[in-house]
Amino acid sequence: MNLEGVKAAALSIRSLSMDQVQAANSGHPGLPMGCAELGALLYGDVLKHNPKEPKWINRDRFVLSAGHGSAFIYSLLHLSGYNLSLDELKRFRQMGSLTPGHPELNHTEGVETTTGPLGAGFSNAVGMAIAETFLADKFNTEDTKIIDHFTYALSGDGCMMEGLTSEAASLAGHLGLGKLIVFYDSNRITIEGSTELAFTEDVKKRFQAYNWQTFEGDMHNPEDIENLIIRAKEETAKPTLIILNSIIGKGSPNKEGTAGIHGAPLGGDEITLTRKNLGIPVDESFYIHPDAVRFFNEKKDNSVNDYTKWTEMFGSWSKNNPELKKEWDLFFADKIDLSKVKWPQFKTGDCEASRKSSGTVIKALTSSVPNIIGGSADLAPSNNTAMDFGDYSLSNRGGRTLHFGVREHAMGGIANGITLHGVLRTFCATFMVFADYMRPTIRLAALMNLPTIFIFTHDSIFVGEDGPTHQPVEHLASMRIIPGLTVLRPGDAEETVESWKMAVENKTGPTVLALTRQNLSVFDKSDSDWKSTIRKGAYIASECSGEPEVVVVATGSEVNLALDAAKATSKNVRVVSMISRETFQKQESSFRSSLIPPGVKTVVVEAGVRSGWEGIATSSDDILSIDTFGISAPAAEVKKYFGLTVENLVKIIGSYIIP
Repeated sequence: MNLEGVKAAALSIRSLSMDQVQAANSGHPGLPMGCAELGALLYGDVLKHNPKEPKWINRDRFVLSAGHGSAFIYSLLHLSGYNLSLDELKRFRQMGSLTPGHPELNHTEGVETTTGPLGAGFSNAVGMAIAETFLADKFNTEDTKIIDHFTYALSGDGCMMEGLTSEAASLAGHLGLGKLIVFYDSNRITIEGSTELAFTEDVKKRFQAYNWQTFEGDMHNPEDIENLIIRAKEETAKPTLIILNSIIGKGSPNKEGTAGIHGAPLGGDEITLTRKNLGIPVDESFYIHPDAVRFFNEKKDNSVNDYTKWTEMFGSWSKNNPELKKEWDLFFADKIDLSKVKWPQFKTGDCEASRKSSGTVIKALTSSVPNIIGGSADLAPSNNTAMDFGDYSLSNRGGRTLHFGVREHAMGGIANGITLHGVLRTFCATFMVFADYMRPTIRLAALMNLPTIFIFTHDSIFVGEDGPTHQPVEHLASMRIIPGLTVLRPGDAEETVESWKMAVENKTGPTVLALTRQNLSVFDKSDSDWKSTIRKGAYIASECSGEPEVVVVATGSEVNLALDAAKATSKNVRVVSMISRETFQKQESSFRSSLIPPGVKTVVVEAGVRSGWEGIATSSDDILSIDTFGISAPAAEVKKYFGLTVENLVKIIGSYIIP
């Protein structure tokens, strides 16, 4: 270790971080100043990365789970040579800068994931570590390790308090993710003051119970940190938690060790005193020590050499393993090839739950597309998500069925982490009512434009006897309002096949598949080109003879209900299956009008709250919905109780039932 270089780099990190926050008059200087030695050592010595090739697949990953300390990573990205200029550091938290308040994926080069909600980055790191083991098992040979990297994360006291971290850590320990190393910045300070106000547990013992290797050391002693990292890397069957006791805001004479430096600028006077205390020229803001420049330049040269050696190794591996190289190219293709998938075929009258149809699709899809992995939160028999390629575990890193256990929140974060790693496409599943437990990770997937697929079965009150705690009514509406999230609710087995195609084809954001517990009948489609039209969010499922007097818009299981009502009424009724309301609403007005002609009475039926349908139905009286919580009873009785019947729908249509 170049100890003097590390010290100069740490000094520069403190200088850059406190000045970023001061210039913006906003931010969190405490963590960056407290963790400066760790950052210097990681980016200047430990990490295998190449700033000139930031997407190198075999780079070490570093996740700042405590994303409020963003000045920390911006300082390091600038110092280590990523495309982040000093001018951008000076524009910290300003409109259009590359240095937003919290790190954002695809916004700042070198940032691995969007963090800020505490614990989310931790769960992402677990997913990245899983992806590394899966790809290593797939492509490494006895002679050559093409995939061989570590995943590091920095978490704070807040991360350790979040339940998400506990869920993810528990699974990581069970899976024995030996190449996952998490640093715990234990400064014992949060916004309100000392952690003793609300947090006195023994984190080390907790993680030992999770089957983690644990060490404890001094955040401000680079040699101590280096030794602990070396020891952490020697353990291959357990992830490692390195608890580093630190002083928040270290270097500030009057504010270090206090809550006052957690999330507020030091202030002009304290900045001056801190510069004097650290030996920084008093009048020089954004100071970088010359030895830090030399230190990181040396690392840049080493990084280029490491990358060059890897590319040479990859070239030899490709030549010596042509079949593996073909699979590699398949994994890394920009677009998933669905041409060889033997999609299940259904015929009119087939009757099964869309969750079952989805399970059949998953098996067909994954048989031809090898880089799709996923699983369920202990509900695979109900979600129908098991595949025929083994269970992922410590003893079988090539297994493609993931068992997340009853850990919905962590499941979402881990699935996002697998997707973030690159190459792999990931799905995860649970009952729709538990989407509430996953909302933060679904939102982050949308914010990052990740193509994670979220499967939610048991999507309505027709769950029946399990009652209102398990009967989602507001969940579809709550997910539809998330920007960038595509919500698909197929109406039969054929639509379920197409919904999976749409989900896999969607590379610009996450997709929700809302699937039924109860059986749905496959129906004849009036639109001969419906498989194409459905990608616009809706199509004509049943056309009437002549001009429609009423258009009934339905989703999911209620499409069958709408079709039955259309047959029973004396009016000319067109039935539109709207698999994705938001997708439909984004289409040109000419397309929307071709399905729902202006001036024609439009009725909507969906077994959920009416919120959001007011803009499609002619009036609020033309919506058959459920605007209360459910009730515990057999599904048929629940359906009748809430009026989701042909008779009620026909009344709203404004007709009578044909005898």
